[in-house]
Amino acid sequence: MTAGFVTVPERDAIRLRNATVPAALMTGVPPGVPVSPDGLAVVDLAIRDARIAAVLAPTESPLADADVDLQRAQVWPCLIDMHTHLDKGHTWERAPNPDGTFAGALRTVAADRAASWSADDVRRRMDFGLRCSWAHGTRAVRTHLDSMSPQGAITWPVFEELRKQWAGRIELQAVSLAPLQVFGTAEGTEVANRVAAAGGILGAVAFVSPEIDALLDRLLDLAAERGLAVDFHCDESGDVGARALAHIARAIVRRRFAGRAVCGHCCSLAIQPPDVVAETLDLTAAAGISVVSLPMCNLYLQDRVPGRTPRWRGVTLLHEFAARHVRVAVASDNCRDAFYGFGDHDMVEVFREATRLCHLDRPYGDWPRAVTTTPADLMGLSGAGRIGPGLPADLVLFEGRMWSELLSRPQANRVVLRNGRAIERPLPDYRELDDLIRGGPR
Repeated sequence: MTAGFVTVPERDAIRLRNATVPAALMTGVPPGVPVSPDGLAVVDLAIRDARIAAVLAPTESPLADADVDLQRAQVWPCLIDMHTHLDKGHTWERAPNPDGTFAGALRTVAADRAASWSADDVRRRMDFGLRCSWAHGTRAVRTHLDSMSPQGAITWPVFEELRKQWAGRIELQAVSLAPLQVFGTAEGTEVANRVAAAGGILGAVAFVSPEIDALLDRLLDLAAERGLAVDFHCDESGDVGARALAHIARAIVRRRFAGRAVCGHCCSLAIQPPDVVAETLDLTAAAGISVVSLPMCNLYLQDRVPGRTPRWRGVTLLHEFAARHVRVAVASDNCRDAFYGFGDHDMVEVFREATRLCHLDRPYGDWPRAVTTTPADLMGLSGAGRIGPGLPADLVLFEGRMWSELLSRPQANRVVLRNGRAIERPLPDYRELDDLIRGGPR
């Protein structure tokens, strides 16, 4: 285990001195504290009884025994990962994507699911992923779960069991994942009932078809009847005709759906004609939809043609959505499976790569909220994803001071505080899963 760059005393009351915090992540900047052109402010954080007691202007007074001089190291609230696939994770070694394409991922995962996804297999791989998230400083995770029969009856009880086991450490939410066409059948009602019984979110993969509007109406009605939020996969392709997002927006307005609505991916919007883009952006804003981009997975899968260099990055129009006041988050998506062969459930890596791929710098502005405040709000997590008096002292301390330092190294020696206390943060050993991949790496 990598040692933390600083030692935080085990006390009920401590003060983190000279901490650099993105102003966008504070509930308020203390009077007299300047904010740099890059949106950073240096403050002292007083912590007492597991909560942030005060955010103060830094002082020049001598250090007390319970003071930790961070020397301008950055401090963030614990991170929020609101789009994952924990049930698919860590299967690459037994089920690698043969050609790296989206179609190859679909075929590979379907075969692996049929052959191997027992309750024990799913439980162990999901728990492995959660231990990675915990070690990296993630406070909440939303996972999409393959919910078609017979897998739904296996995986949802496993999720509920893990949610109980991880309560107080990682807040877990689950979303059903099934083709939208399922909601034109009796199985769609069964999926909605299972989701409602587990306190989940109703979700589907939306592709444009002649029946898309009727199917969306049916799904939204099932969600409204059960008081459920919705979370869609849509337009995860480079097909200029993939326009499910606009259909979803119109359906939400048409059905007067009042619950939270999130759409993930929305990749094809980036290659559509300007008039289509403008209309879709306006529809999304009017419907109150929030958007989650998955930059690492989209970069990996989109525009992949064997023997040809990709021509675009696969990401959606984050800046254009934000300009229309659409709430935008970024998340990790798949991890070490056929949809994305890499990753470690580390939201710092996600933000670092999103910054580079999506140009979330110059200025950084509010973009740090995309992995903290915004997903916390979209998941209904009161007080999470921000730093302010009275909020839980769930923090991540990074050695990096300025953005160029924070985002140039992996920050492996970060310190994670939960309820004001530093946690042990060993990452699980891949060898734990060797028996699940039939004897270890090939």
